[in-house]
Amino acid sequence: MFEFTAPFRETSGSPIRELFKYLGEPGMISLAGGYPSSDLFDVERLQQSAAAAWREPARCLQYAPTDGLPELKHEVMRLMQQRGVDVAADQLMLTTGSQQGLDLLLRVLINPGDGVLVEQPAYPATLQALRKQQARIVTVPVDADGLDVERLTAMLESGECGKPKLLYTVPTFANPTGATLSRERRVALIELAVKYGFLIVEDDPYGDLRFTGEHVPAVRALAGQIDGGVERVVYFGSLSKIVAPGLRVGWTVAHPDIVRRCVIAKQTADLCSAPYTQAIAADYLAQGFLAVHLPRIIAAYRRKCDLLCDELDAQLAGRLQFQRPHGGMFVWVRVEGVDSSELLTHAIAQKVLFVPGRAFYADQADASSLRLSFAGPGIEEIGEAASRLARACKLATL
Repeated sequence: MFEFTAPFRETSGSPIRELFKYLGEPGMISLAGGYPSSDLFDVERLQQSAAAAWREPARCLQYAPTDGLPELKHEVMRLMQQRGVDVAADQLMLTTGSQQGLDLLLRVLINPGDGVLVEQPAYPATLQALRKQQARIVTVPVDADGLDVERLTAMLESGECGKPKLLYTVPTFANPTGATLSRERRVALIELAVKYGFLIVEDDPYGDLRFTGEHVPAVRALAGQIDGGVERVVYFGSLSKIVAPGLRVGWTVAHPDIVRRCVIAKQTADLCSAPYTQAIAADYLAQGFLAVHLPRIIAAYRRKCDLLCDELDAQLAGRLQFQRPHGGMFVWVRVEGVDSSELLTHAIAQKVLFVPGRAFYADQADASSLRLSFAGPGIEEIGEAASRLARACKLATL
């Protein structure tokens, strides 16, 4: 009946959000969505910041500059400086979550058929955005240390990946694997970007959530050590995982020429992100509330991650393979000889959810893989979730 554009003729959406219909079932425990813990929202201080923002109601209720409220831009620039990245005002734009930053970047840079390198496995919403933009997705494998830069080098040297425009990566506590790209690989990746002329898109929503191991600087922070490196890195940040996703506050750091065009693209999308939530976020950061509250989040996630991994070891020893992450929100698991999509059917019957690994692959999916998120469930639910998953695995192998 309707003549939809080619990217939207298919109606499949996010494979993770397709699982939401099960969340309302009584007794269901979810290890699926990458939701921060609602119990860890800094409600009292956010209420203080909301009240402070409301002291200037016209500021909250009127349109704002497309690139963001100046006071929030100032606070984000300070935050980025703490992360080792100096940012000028014309290199920064605020977005409605970092996902909008990716959408705008793809709109201004990617034509149908352009090659985009993506780590595999990868965040499904990124794969979805690339497909809607009709990009040519080229996958690069990952291992325990993140993106396999040696393999990427061989791909670029041989020409098998063509001439890519972008490379997308979550280098710190990756979604879904939890892996962190080593400092050496980050430097090598920047050198490749300069040599071959592609942009590195560094998505960094989890970087502040380290609970063990040594800090690794952001790719954007290391780029200044290499001639031509800074202009080759686009950085996405977000408050969704460290403050609250409901604020919908994200940001893009990039070359001014890129930012200027993304601002124009944003004008056609939403004119500006919500000024009220921007004002709340600006006050929250200005008051130093994030620095005070973040250790509580990290401590809670450390405890949850350790408990989940300990329970998996105890209840599924020898049945699955995984690596303990040093931070973030995810544990990436392989259950040898079991199709995780079929396992999910048994898991739902046992009242526990996870995301099958196929959702994270653009091609050549590992059917035995799955992603578990320890951030959302309560500490008292994690042991029970592992028990239910163990029962589901037993049923799947009968």
